[in-house]
Amino acid sequence: MKLNKVFLAAGMFAVALTSCTNLDVIPDSQYTEDPSKNSGVDPMIMVEAKMADLYYHLAGTLGRRYMEAQGLASDEFTCLAFDGGYYDDGTYAHQALHDSKATDASLDWYSEVTSGITKANTILEELGSGASTQMTAPARAMRAYFTWILMDSFGDAPILEKVPAEGEVVARSPRKEVAEWIESELTEIIPSLTEDVTANTYGKPTKWMAEALLAKLYINWAVYTAESVDQYDAATAANPKLDDCIAACDEIINSGKFNLGSVDYLHKFSYDNGSQIEDFIYAMPYDVPNLLGMQYARPRSFKQLKGMLPTYYGFSDKFTQSFGGNMVVTPEFVKLFSLEGDIRNLSIQRGDVYIRDSKTLKPTSEPFMYNGKQVHFTDEIALIKEDNTIDVGNDDAAIQKGCHSIKWFANPAEYNVKDNVNPGRNQSNDLPIFRYADILMMKAEALVRTGQSGAMALFNQIRTYAGAPQIAAEPTLQDIYEERGREFFDENWRRNDMIRFGHFEDEFFPHYKKYDFANFDKRHRIFPIEQEMLDLNPGWEQNPGY
Repeated sequence: MKLNKVFLAAGMFAVALTSCTNLDVIPDSQYTEDPSKNSGVDPMIMVEAKMADLYYHLAGTLGRRYMEAQGLASDEFTCLAFDGGYYDDGTYAHQALHDSKATDASLDWYSEVTSGITKANTILEELGSGASTQMTAPARAMRAYFTWILMDSFGDAPILEKVPAEGEVVARSPRKEVAEWIESELTEIIPSLTEDVTANTYGKPTKWMAEALLAKLYINWAVYTAESVDQYDAATAANPKLDDCIAACDEIINSGKFNLGSVDYLHKFSYDNGSQIEDFIYAMPYDVPNLLGMQYARPRSFKQLKGMLPTYYGFSDKFTQSFGGNMVVTPEFVKLFSLEGDIRNLSIQRGDVYIRDSKTLKPTSEPFMYNGKQVHFTDEIALIKEDNTIDVGNDDAAIQKGCHSIKWFANPAEYNVKDNVNPGRNQSNDLPIFRYADILMMKAEALVRTGQSGAMALFNQIRTYAGAPQIAAEPTLQDIYEERGREFFDENWRRNDMIRFGHFEDEFFPHYKKYDFANFDKRHRIFPIEQEMLDLNPGWEQNPGY
């Protein structure tokens, strides 16, 4: 439930918080008085104090609802209902069927993002026109990132460079103009952002975070600047920004500040990940109970895991809070995880399920049992009736339909109620937003798209650290698309990739053309605007096709 909403109609701006999310400032960034009133305080410390809440503003959104929208709209996941359980007015099913509704709870985060932009603009106004670019750059970087989220997911978006005056209503700008504005903001502030990569800069905007966002903008430039979302054609669209993408990637690569192999793939996403992961360029640093919002294990874990011992997570403690088990990997996507020796195969629970070692995160030889039988997750998913509820029933066989992601390894010590503190099924797994691996893969893709050599070496860096077979020739775009599926599975990038590579209208469970309730309208590459935002912003129109 939202405690406060932020709207673009002036006079209605407020800080939007989520009741199950604690957005308290990390202790070492807290101040008991406004540092700006103390002339003896370093001005950059003043900026840090004002920025602290902004850095973590979207913790709740990124930790659940954004993930639901991005993951379920892709071919990675589908959602299941269990005799009506977890159908929840279709909020999950609508995304999986590309038939989103403006009232879906999974899309109820537009206002959260705009409130983040408002926070950034408030900080910039408080700093004043005399503030240096070095002082304003972090807030502008966050504002650009929040604006990119709106533009990527919803198309046309408001360009907000100030808090609107009383009575002012801000129009949504064309997507192309928004992309150009983000580019101009990033290129202007990048020289002024810190190049430091330390525990102190973790989770904060740096030069490398901005370069990574710029690379994302450039690799998708043809998508974002198309005449309309349905007019983008992956086979024919020209992207004039590919060399710029390569240059942005090279800035990060040549910095020498990041690498792939500081820890193995599984541990990058585990309950104890953090600033030690040298693959992470920018991440949301969740920490129970100080920064809540990360709820990935809740819908991905076996539905009946509560109270079981042992659990397949391998800890000696049982989970005392329930799981949904309603987000499962599609039969089509799970087939990507078949390369010999590839550690990424272990990101998915598939077939016979074995208890994991909570230290190595790998399966042991001990079967995971339920009702006297070893649990077996099936690739294929059968519906009890062919309609838009995606219902599989609720018996022992039904709750084992579909394979499950275990990438975001859960620790019951954090998930459980303890000392009368209810963490709300939250986890401490930090969420990477931009990774070094993505920089390598974007550069490889841009090289292939421009007919240049060098992509094979970049591609094989990924394969080598994953333990997967290397390739012996330059990769094709299809090779890169499939490898991105393996590498960035369950990290909120697949929808973005599918659109760019021309696969968003593909068939994948239950998004099949044989079902009249599955939608293949190309205009649904973006989501509908949240209805409440439309109601409170006169002149705004719903996205075409909705």
